[in-house]
Amino acid sequence: MITKTKNNIVNSHTTFNSIYPYTGETVGTYTALTESELSIKISEGEKRYLSWRTTSLDQRSQCLSKLGDVLNGHKDKLAKLITMEMGKPIKESIGEIEKCAITCDFYAKHGQGFLARKYMDNFPNCYIDFLPLGGILAIMPWNFPFWQVIRCAVPALLAGNVVFLKHAPNVFGCAQALQEVFEEAGFPPHVFQTLIIDVDAVETVIAHPFVRAVSFTGSEKGGAQVAALSGKYIKKTVLELGGSDPAIILDDADMPLAVKRGLTSRLMNAGQSCIAAKRFIVVKSKEAAFVEHVLEEMKQYQVADPLDENTKIGSLARQDIADNIAEQLRISLESGSELIYDGGAAKDCIFPPKVLKVISTDDVLFKEETFGPLLAYLVVNDEETAINIANKTSYGLGASIYTADIENARRIAGRLECGSVFINDLVKSGAGYPFGGVKNSGYGRELSYFGLYEFTNIQTVFVGS
Repeated sequence: MITKTKNNIVNSHTTFNSIYPYTGETVGTYTALTESELSIKISEGEKRYLSWRTTSLDQRSQCLSKLGDVLNGHKDKLAKLITMEMGKPIKESIGEIEKCAITCDFYAKHGQGFLARKYMDNFPNCYIDFLPLGGILAIMPWNFPFWQVIRCAVPALLAGNVVFLKHAPNVFGCAQALQEVFEEAGFPPHVFQTLIIDVDAVETVIAHPFVRAVSFTGSEKGGAQVAALSGKYIKKTVLELGGSDPAIILDDADMPLAVKRGLTSRLMNAGQSCIAAKRFIVVKSKEAAFVEHVLEEMKQYQVADPLDENTKIGSLARQDIADNIAEQLRISLESGSELIYDGGAAKDCIFPPKVLKVISTDDVLFKEETFGPLLAYLVVNDEETAINIANKTSYGLGASIYTADIENARRIAGRLECGSVFINDLVKSGAGYPFGGVKNSGYGRELSYFGLYEFTNIQTVFVGS
């Protein structure tokens, strides 16, 4: 959770307080950069870029390998920081740091091959080099405060760029810790810099001639604003925005598997995930079994102290998020949805999970993104209807299909309007395969070599005969 105040001092610094949302305890206070301080930081990055871009790929890869070691070495401390700033269960926070370390190792091992000069088939006099662009602004959200940054920054830095991080204000402690671990891993000063700034300073950074691209992960509204600013100054963008991912459960699904993985997806990070399964579409013949298994599985999800290693669901990150999900619940119930399971009353940032059967795709839980522990399902008569409803959304991030018929699932996948389809599994991102969406879920890709190439100058060189 975040509070913001103005100090009565020269330059009128803005300060930000990060708060442990489970208790309301203040855990850190951070002071925004002045305009002159921000300018100095960008200039420092620009100067460092001149040497970093000429550093060998082998040296950059060594820095990445060391970064993975540093993250693992400070795993417990960094995980606690994540949990204290945004309320994630400590086991999930540890898993987030471990995933970051794995990604560092992946690019340290494979990145040089991805960036190697490539000769074009049938054109022996033509080759492609992958060159850095310059400064990359990473505008990142609070829900995965290390992972979202690492998956953007690691490939960008490997390619020879420098990165400026504008993190969400309620996780500025994580933002500062990120800069510290990059430096401890041997990255030169100013190659990766955290900018403690408010949203009103973002245009200043995007407008700077040295900043050549922007990576934004966050809301649809925020993405539209960043895209507009980036377009104004002709800057490359990658946008990873919201999602309303369908989970299609067909009549031959393994129900215990579908429910276990579906609930893991829906309730991870207390439901605060863009790739969470948010619209469960269940074939009518499976409804009874689905509800039975959901009610049984829900017994494991009792809101408790996120710092307890046995906790599976913690608090929401901020009061406004809790208020918004409560309002969506109210609207859904008033429109005729049925409350199948109620985990308890909400208080402050604590919002126990609930399960609702909706009666129409016009229900708010099927039309809007739900960033909290509400599981909404709709019953359909057949597979074709399920596919049509899955696509009936402005979002297109991910989807999951649960069925015993893998070949049929592959055919269905090709008809789904989204960036990722997972068969008999929950949607997730990983270093080895590209991640991103279509429609209002954004554009561009992160991870794999696709994400690496997003922030490079893919330069064609042709030698005449």
